[in-house]
Amino acid sequence: MRSSIDYGHGIVAVDSGFVRPMLDAVHLVVEGGRAAVVDTASNESVPHVLAALAERGLSAAQVDWVMLTHVHLDHAGGAGAMMAQFPNARLAVHPRGARHMIDPSRLTAATIEVYGAEAARRMYGDIVPVPADRVVEMPDGATLSLNGRRFEFLDTPGHARHHACIVDERTGHIFAGDTFGLSYRELERDGRHAIFPSTTPVQFDPPALHASIDRLIARAPGAIYVTHFGQVTDVQRCAADLHRLIDAHVQLALDCRDAGPGRGEGLREGVRAMLLEEARRNDWPVSGQALFDLFELDIMLNADGLAAWLDAGAPGAGR
Repeated sequence: MRSSIDYGHGIVAVDSGFVRPMLDAVHLVVEGGRAAVVDTASNESVPHVLAALAERGLSAAQVDWVMLTHVHLDHAGGAGAMMAQFPNARLAVHPRGARHMIDPSRLTAATIEVYGAEAARRMYGDIVPVPADRVVEMPDGATLSLNGRRFEFLDTPGHARHHACIVDERTGHIFAGDTFGLSYRELERDGRHAIFPSTTPVQFDPPALHASIDRLIARAPGAIYVTHFGQVTDVQRCAADLHRLIDAHVQLALDCRDAGPGRGEGLREGVRAMLLEEARRNDWPVSGQALFDLFELDIMLNADGLAAWLDAGAPGAGR
């Protein structure tokens, strides 16, 4: 597997090494000898990012920004460790997420609740706090500059209330975290990108997610970069698929609402069935058990997110 993918325009997807190859990207942006990192994955990503910088003749001191789309630990778990390596960098993050980077105790507790203590420790290790004076809150419409290259933060709830998408004004491309779903490289066929939504617990909000996707598409980006994994270019078609699949997840949840003790397995089976149907519909090169293995973590998280949404009263189900 490739350790990185260079998309031009100074944008590189670096494989973080989290869980499996090509699951979790750290995007590197280079502009005139200065660099920014978009999302950090876990602590294990730090040597991979340092190596990617070195391959481009850059040192850790030349990183000016670490930009987070949101603070779920597969996106932000390595932020503190990475900031410790980047002496001149500031951390740009949604206002709702800033406090969790400064004091990650509640974030860690929430992660343990989802994964269990042993798995959370194995996946993420110790979450390092970021000094408050290095954290910059980025509300909707806020911009920052990387050596003259401007980036705009958009408030994009739906996956999480602390989610932002980041517009690169130089290219018009957008770093979308999980708002624009999952697009694993193993599922590409003849340059056609696969797409599947992420309904991770505990703040899945279907109407907000639909609206956030529409907001991205209204910018007419030539490309969108998702953390899982890399560049998506057929954005109109992928957006339509995401809308359809979000609605399918909602219907699955409502169908399982009164399933009692079997609800969790019913939700997981429903997500698996959706994956098989998408593989058939789009002629993905991976199907069956291999597809389930590829999405093992996502099947669990999507099902758990739907369960959390039901437990919250299924807000927005009628909209």
